[in-house]
Amino acid sequence: MSARPIDEPHRVSSQLELLFDLTFVVAVAAVTAELAHDIAEDHGLTGLVPFLQVFFAIWWAWMNFTWFASSYDTDDVAYRLLTMVQMAGVLVLAAGVPLAASTGDFKVVTLGYLVMRLALVAQWVRAGLEDPVRRRTALRYAAGIGILQIWWILRFLVTDAGVLPPWLEPLSFVCLAAAELAVPWWAEKALATTWHPHHIAERYGLFTIILLGESVLAASRGVGRALEAGDISSPFIVVAVSGLVLLFSLWWLYFLVEAGEGLSDRRHRSYLWGYGHYGIFAALAALGAGLEVAVEQSGHQVGASPMASGYAVAIPVGVCLVLLWAVHALVVAEPAMRPSAVLGSSILILLLPLAAPRVGVAAVVAAVTAICVLLLAATIAAGTDRGRRGGASSWPVISTIRRAVEEPGPREAEPQP
Repeated sequence: MSARPIDEPHRVSSQLELLFDLTFVVAVAAVTAELAHDIAEDHGLTGLVPFLQVFFAIWWAWMNFTWFASSYDTDDVAYRLLTMVQMAGVLVLAAGVPLAASTGDFKVVTLGYLVMRLALVAQWVRAGLEDPVRRRTALRYAAGIGILQIWWILRFLVTDAGVLPPWLEPLSFVCLAAAELAVPWWAEKALATTWHPHHIAERYGLFTIILLGESVLAASRGVGRALEAGDISSPFIVVAVSGLVLLFSLWWLYFLVEAGEGLSDRRHRSYLWGYGHYGIFAALAALGAGLEVAVEQSGHQVGASPMASGYAVAIPVGVCLVLLWAVHALVVAEPAMRPSAVLGSSILILLLPLAAPRVGVAAVVAAVTAICVLLLAATIAAGTDRGRRGGASSWPVISTIRRAVEEPGPREAEPQP
């Protein structure tokens, strides 16, 4: 197991990585469905804490595998088998999500997380044994992850026994999560791993698409329940169409910037860029739950108030827009979206649910979608204008088109005598 080249050409996601991602589809679907149920029952704030905790376990396990694979994907028998063990852990975690959300019992979730992490420890130990150049780095990873698993088990035992006061439970989770985030920073101090910037950017883009797909799935569940109830109305159609346009706009905004080149030039910002995606990914998953409730409420009455349902859509969108601009700003000199436009759009989006009791949830979702579409259109127009004026466009498509137009084409061959 030797480190892969940092500048390996044509580096793309492997078939095993794509199969690995499918298990996370199950896990994200489970946690999104539980959050949607809590929102519909008017317990959105209560269900938010378990959602963020379980989603952290899902995201962190996926991210650790992704960055390890970017450096040490040997694709041999041992690597494949250990990856399969991690996939099994993801499925165990997903199976425990309903129990954790309904009763606060994290036993199964903790077991699934433990299986995933121990398999990753085995991968790092193998890398330490077979890659002498980065042995210290690999063994630091293995030691840090392994020790933290002991602390996670102790936390669970103390919590399950009722010894830990309720107010200390979230604090202990935050402390252990912060320690998990510190392990890569500490391990890479020895000698940085050879992760591939374009491969990492592609993997994050693929997970973004998975989360957008989960939002489509969540909204379709609400559509299915409304169809079963026979409550098809104009608000139902407005929410369904607006939800699709909203997700498409967020997809477009995310991929305005090609992160691979930026990560290649600014590798020291990879921590902030990678960790900042937790908020983006969690917001996209929460948006799916909000759209599910909004679609369902447009068909029949649910426990949540119109304002609560509106905020279940508005808050994830506002958070997603701000964090999108932030992660783009980390890897490009000039982000595609202007900060003033992002901030103004987010403020308007967060104010819209206040009008939900009068105008209805459907109108709020349509207005949120309209603001995102306008932000996208303004960003595209600004990028096109910079391209026309000869400036460097932060939108790669504009720059590519401009270079193709300005560069002379091949000369025609002269006729032979």
